[in-house]
Amino acid sequence: ARGEGAGRIVLAGADATGTYYAAQSLSQVLPHRKSPGATVRGLAVRDWPATPVRGVIEGFYGTPWSHQARLDQLDYYGAHKMNIYVYSPKDDPYLRAKWRDSYPADQLAQLKELVDRARAHHVEFTYALSPGLSVCYSSDDDLKALTDKFQTLWDIGVRQFAVPLDDISYTDWNCDADKAKWGTGGGAAGQAQAYLLNRVNQQFIATHDGALPLQMVPTEYYNTTSTPYKTALAGQLDKDVLVEWTGEGVVAPTMTVEQAKRAKDVFAHPILTWDNYPVNDYATGRLFLGPFVGREKGLAEQLAGITANPMIQPYASKLALHTVADYTWNDEAYDPDASYAGAVREAAGGSAKAERALRAFTDVNHSSPLNASEAPELSALIKGYWAGSVPASRLKDAFAALRDAPATLRGGGVEKGFVDDAGPWLDSARAWGVAGIAATRMLEEQRAGHTAAAWKLRQQLPGLVAEATSYRYTDLNGNKVPVVVGEGVLAPFFAKVRDTSNALLGLEPQPSATTGIPVYNGNTADRMTDGDDSTYFWSSRAPQSGESVDVDLGKEQELGSVTVAMGKPGSTEDYLHQGVLEYSSDGKTWHALGTEFTGKATWTADVPSGTKARYVRARATADQTSWLVVREFTVQRPGGPTVSGGPAAAEGSTLSAAADGVPENPYRAAAAPAAGDALAVTYPAPRDVASVTVLR
Repeated sequence: ARGEGAGRIVLAGADATGTYYAAQSLSQVLPHRKSPGATVRGLAVRDWPATPVRGVIEGFYGTPWSHQARLDQLDYYGAHKMNIYVYSPKDDPYLRAKWRDSYPADQLAQLKELVDRARAHHVEFTYALSPGLSVCYSSDDDLKALTDKFQTLWDIGVRQFAVPLDDISYTDWNCDADKAKWGTGGGAAGQAQAYLLNRVNQQFIATHDGALPLQMVPTEYYNTTSTPYKTALAGQLDKDVLVEWTGEGVVAPTMTVEQAKRAKDVFAHPILTWDNYPVNDYATGRLFLGPFVGREKGLAEQLAGITANPMIQPYASKLALHTVADYTWNDEAYDPDASYAGAVREAAGGSAKAERALRAFTDVNHSSPLNASEAPELSALIKGYWAGSVPASRLKDAFAALRDAPATLRGGGVEKGFVDDAGPWLDSARAWGVAGIAATRMLEEQRAGHTAAAWKLRQQLPGLVAEATSYRYTDLNGNKVPVVVGEGVLAPFFAKVRDTSNALLGLEPQPSATTGIPVYNGNTADRMTDGDDSTYFWSSRAPQSGESVDVDLGKEQELGSVTVAMGKPGSTEDYLHQGVLEYSSDGKTWHALGTEFTGKATWTADVPSGTKARYVRARATADQTSWLVVREFTVQRPGGPTVSGGPAAAEGSTLSAAADGVPENPYRAAAAPAAGDALAVTYPAPRDVASVTVLR
């Protein structure tokens, strides 16, 4: 600037918090350099938030964040102008099962450190106590236990409190006195909850000078349907209590202005959203690293505030939370792609190499219930490769970037917490990159007529893919959960590579499985046709009438018997309890194979001789409550060859594998061939033979 103001930087806010945010804006425009003397262009920024309450609720099930991670998060929130942190980890026993008990001194001291750190960054530490598992709503003793617990938190500096009453049953009372006072049903539960919350509000919040409005999470937090429960709560709960709401659904794919207006009307209270993104406690095999999307512009104006529920992985959550912060500050100008680019750039610390590596890794961890687009950059290259517009060299470069990204990130490209959080996913991404290079090279060699080199790579591929899918995340209970990277992109790519290679070899196409039923924890549909009974497709909810699992045979052909093997140890009820097997030549007109199946985990249908189809499906004919596991969906093909002769097959192999058309399932001899040994392949009827290919 020139004149009287030259050389000056002025930070001014409506209050201390506003001035603090002005300093955060300044830090964003200052050049990143280690030495003083940077030149800053003249500018003026006049800014304010779209909604008064913006931040994070640590409200997931699973491994709670460490104390150090929480401190780091509070620093991050302040730097990104978020002003609330709700302490509500589901696996803190002093919040739920032991809600009446006081914290041990060391744990209370840690909470005080969090409260102090939050205040230093103008973040309101909100303490959320969840008594619903055992509370007697009418009990004076339980009211005292609750307010006494709040008092211990007040004494260390907490000024905002919440009482979540989510994920509990309101059809069963915890004491006879409540049933006697209110009766039964949802309306009775709403009255009881309002009674307790009003007493907390009037006897604790109102009597503590400086206390901020009480927050609550209703038991029906996930829709705007008018019910007796919501009507009772709306009519009887003190009007200054904030009601938290997740949108239309527990994990709402979209959230609109009209939905928020309906929520305000139905609950008749100010609405604070508990937005279940990027939380992954229901899909612990996934990292949700993509931007905050699906929230309409203008939504913030209808709300008292917006809080986001993060992942079990605190440092990996920062990428999505960066975009949440941008949306909640200015939803009208929010651009998810630009915001996300800024998040990646910030996480990479100004290193172009680290930024490229992080983009490659986050690309294959991009999709979520909010955004079905997985690996948008890599999938575009794959699509172009199959269309002939992207050369193999470019696709190999993309897989090489995926292969090399983990080493760059682990070498200091991003903070150590992110690397620790993402460990098994980084390992899987590296392995997928290696496999992708091999798959692309294999097709290059095969198309060039270099059959020996192509077959060598083809033999390596199953092991490379197996390694990519072998990595596990260990959850709070010690369970080993398969991690999923590039869901819906990488596995189909390798299936198409296999089919393309088979076509070049003159083999029949292999069956492929699909379904519209959502997938649980990476147990994808392709596992129904992988020939391995120990793997399976697993749905993330119960199938509804009309939904199906489908097999595409690649072309119309004669059918033999059809078998669907469902359920698994530990999930014996996870099968289609009522349904029918059907076949189709065009995927539009379907015909039943026999009668409906009921009450059986394995279905088998013998197909009338001469029946031809390309598609076969198992369709639910009734809603059910159990989820669905399909281990194998097998369609036998009549008229195949038989193999005789020797040497005999080794244990685990069969003679028939020599001519089953599946290169990944080879015949292995039990011993070296003796003079005169021969394998004979016999077809049930004469057929023309153009060529014979032997893979060995």
